[in-house]
Amino acid sequence: MEKKTGTTTVGIKLKDGVVLAADTQASLDHMVETLNIKKILPITDRIAITTAGSVGDLQALARMLEAEARYYQFTWGRPMTAKAMANLLSNILNESKWFPYMVQIIIGGYVEEPTLASLDPLGGLIFDNYTATGSGSPFAIAILEDGYKEDMAIEEAKELAIRAVRTAGKRDVYTGERKIQVVTITKDGMKEEFVEFKE
Repeated sequence: MEKKTGTTTVGIKLKDGVVLAADTQASLDHMVETLNIKKILPITDRIAITTAGSVGDLQALARMLEAEARYYQFTWGRPMTAKAMANLLSNILNESKWFPYMVQIIIGGYVEEPTLASLDPLGGLIFDNYTATGSGSPFAIAILEDGYKEDMAIEEAKELAIRAVRTAGKRDVYTGERKIQVVTITKDGMKEEFVEFKE
């Protein structure tokens, strides 16, 4: 019998950077396993991925990307861009399409420019201004669609991302709404914070 899991992760690209947000609840079927899991993983000091899907697959992919980024830096003497990493990840996922990694990933970063992309399990790659993944994504994307503006400031985008994840948590039983992980990536680097709600 298959056990249901779920989450909601979102990403927003702005002229000054990228905002990623995710709930911190890990669920298995009708049980909440923990309220304190990190679903946004840094790959470099300028690139991060969000996690929706198989935790083991995502951890393996994150380790692979970290190694590739270090090798690229060593070989070429400059950091891999988020766009290059998204294309690399797309190729890795596509090569495994007969035995796919069961993942939905958002990759965001700021190396030369702000970059945001989403990837499906077979390597489908879409660069966009905002996106959402996971079981709560239909609710979150509606909030992003309604609130996104091209000229948003980072703080506005953080508030929108938090609202999108929190709204998904109110309607999707597999998404937590009490604690949200937020990662902001700008030309100055990466900043992580957690926002908690009492109810």
